[in-house]
Amino acid sequence: MWHLLEVLHAVVYFAPEPIAAYKEIGLRGFWMGYFASRSASMGAVTAAVVDASFYNFAPRLVHRAIPDAWDYASPDQVLRARGEGAGVALTRILGDGAGRLPGGVGRAVDLIGVAVEGIDCTGRPLAAAHAARPVPDEPVRALWHLATVVREHRGDGHVAMLVGAEIDGCQAHVLQVASGATTRPTLQAARGWEDIEWDAAEQALVDRGWMDQGGGLTPAGRSLRAQIEQDTDRLASEPWRRLGAERTQALAEALAPWVAAVHASGAIPQANPMVLPVAGATPATTTPDLA
Repeated sequence: MWHLLEVLHAVVYFAPEPIAAYKEIGLRGFWMGYFASRSASMGAVTAAVVDASFYNFAPRLVHRAIPDAWDYASPDQVLRARGEGAGVALTRILGDGAGRLPGGVGRAVDLIGVAVEGIDCTGRPLAAAHAARPVPDEPVRALWHLATVVREHRGDGHVAMLVGAEIDGCQAHVLQVASGATTRPTLQAARGWEDIEWDAAEQALVDRGWMDQGGGLTPAGRSLRAQIEQDTDRLASEPWRRLGAERTQALAEALAPWVAAVHASGAIPQANPMVLPVAGATPATTTPDLA
């Protein structure tokens, strides 16, 4: 479900429509749009709150955008721009060019709605903030909104596992690279960490026995990372237990062609910081890390 719903959600970060919507309401630059739009459900929060909840960005990157963003647009304005931009982008990608959507979107929304209804957001600030927002009436926007609740629920749980393992945001990225799932240039540039910080994170992981001097994972490091992913999956399973195996499978089958359409559109770059699988990849080919 992560490989499916994350792709639909991630359109909001790469498609031109949301970025244009943020510019229209006065936000300046990509990162101001990103940090403001993802945090706006929590209100006009401080940079410290974004640092804590997003977890994996270099603080200087956050502080360049927050709280200044709230001087240009209110959280409600940002949320409207985000939802409208995501809806227009997905409609363009999934539609037939005349605004007609594929069949089954309404049914998919109903199924995800069952999964999300009453979702336990204890200790999950981003999930709680998004889950508290009303579900849009328009089907594609509803689909995107519910996918977003699910992804932030999983992401908050993943952060909890990293905190429990005493792995900070930069170290989480270093572990990703050491696993071979992505490259240092992709993650370091996208998350704002400087070379001195990245190198210090590498050394800390070597000192803990999780990386070797060659930059790869040790057996202990591979075991640790596998355990964190397993625990993340366990904490993310509540919505799918509620929906049940049969309906979850039906939902996955409905989502699959829409996810393929997103991939085919080129909306999400193959070298992306979320380590989303490329078009045609199976879930076994990558190990996601939402940090």
